[in-house]
Amino acid sequence: MNIATLLDMSAEAFGDRVAVVSGDTRLTYAELKAAAQAAAQRIQASGASYVALLDVNSVAAPVAIFGAAYAGVPYVPLNYRLTPPEINELIARIAPALLITSAEPARIVEPRSDVVLIDRAAFLSLPAPAEPIEPPDDPRAVAVQLFTSGTTGKPKAAILRHENLMSYIVGTVEFAAADEDDAIVVTVPPYHIAGISAVLSSTYACRRMVQLEAFEASAWLAACREHRVSNAFLVPTMLQRIVDHLDASGGDAQLPALRALAYGGGKMPLATIQRAMALLPQVDFTNAYGLTETSSTIAVLGPDDHRAAASSDDPMVRRRLASVGKPGAVEIEIRDDEGRVLGPEQAGLVFVRGPQVSGEYLSLGSQLDADGWFPTKDRGYLDAEGYLYLDGRADDVIVRGGENISPGEIEDVLLEHPAVADVAVVAMPDVQWGEGVAAAVVLKPGAQAAADELQALVKSRLRSSRVPQRIVFKDALPYNELGKVLRRLIRQEFVDAQ
Repeated sequence: MNIATLLDMSAEAFGDRVAVVSGDTRLTYAELKAAAQAAAQRIQASGASYVALLDVNSVAAPVAIFGAAYAGVPYVPLNYRLTPPEINELIARIAPALLITSAEPARIVEPRSDVVLIDRAAFLSLPAPAEPIEPPDDPRAVAVQLFTSGTTGKPKAAILRHENLMSYIVGTVEFAAADEDDAIVVTVPPYHIAGISAVLSSTYACRRMVQLEAFEASAWLAACREHRVSNAFLVPTMLQRIVDHLDASGGDAQLPALRALAYGGGKMPLATIQRAMALLPQVDFTNAYGLTETSSTIAVLGPDDHRAAASSDDPMVRRRLASVGKPGAVEIEIRDDEGRVLGPEQAGLVFVRGPQVSGEYLSLGSQLDADGWFPTKDRGYLDAEGYLYLDGRADDVIVRGGENISPGEIEDVLLEHPAVADVAVVAMPDVQWGEGVAAAVVLKPGAQAAADELQALVKSRLRSSRVPQRIVFKDALPYNELGKVLRRLIRQEFVDAQ
């Protein structure tokens, strides 16, 4: 089944319902389908092998997603925050392509005979086709190609086929589940899997999408109030900024319509989610853990789990607030470095399996093993009840004298200190042990804590090998736009300081 089927169903059932709001622009589901059909005609006429988007959030994103699907061409959103050479390298990798953009990002695109640029406004004003365009019925065809962040080399092109995305949407979303007044505010950029998921899941639910070009706490709150937003998705740093803004302004959120808030894309500090639940007691919180290669969410800590953990006196239940919940329509397995399956409470590498899991890269092919399992490159463990706890990326593990040390367990202890606002634990060069433990710490405004005080805290809770041998205090940690701490930059600082 082609993902364009999602729009076909919504346009037929609720054609007059508003599908997307972006600034002063509004499209109903019928208008969104008409725009996507017009886009498909232009895509087919171009002869392009890919449809690319180099732009911020706008109505062009959902139009391009579904237009590409109708035309039977992969959709490739590009990260407009990359450097000009990086962007042009990615464009070269998808030529021949039709590239949708706007004036500012278009200036950095190097002219190519095999790449046709079309301005966003022109793209949204294309004439309708004389006859409806039926999408190709090939579930194995590539629907979306997303370039990974490329932190350790050139970005890999992750492949998501129509069958992967449809498996995820149909397995997690009920058709037309949204009420007519329901709305979701979309702040994640269009080049992230969460941006793709927001369009597809909202369309299938027939929910109104309210787009923001960029995130800023006060603007987000204002949009929620103006559009009576009922649903939202945020990365941890976004939620932290909202919590800080509300605390600074008296704590009254004034969001009576907001009912559900999902978060993911990075580790959520326990203090942040606890404070958010106190500030927004009427909201159902959901922690969603997923990957690009798995078509988005694979595990969920739902609203009931949040409330049960927050109110429980049992430490084993309370700690679930720091988990990412239980698997949805996928299987999860924890393995050691030799591939042996581990039991409850045993930390290792996280593997997932299921029809929504692509695990495939262009040129590299499928990364699934013989039994269909995909290595997520995350480390973690399952408890006896099947809740998944993450320890971070496998690449983040500190190898000290042959002992694997997870930064996450050390960070959790340091964050318990009342003066600590944020922390990142990384490996640092060590002549004796190969790698040592280092920590970058951000203190709360006006708070104080000494390095030896924090080291003593870790020593009192964990083995001596986990104690950071060096702690530096910073005004802020480096994060990317999706709320993931840039550990490579922090590691480099400790290397440079040697």
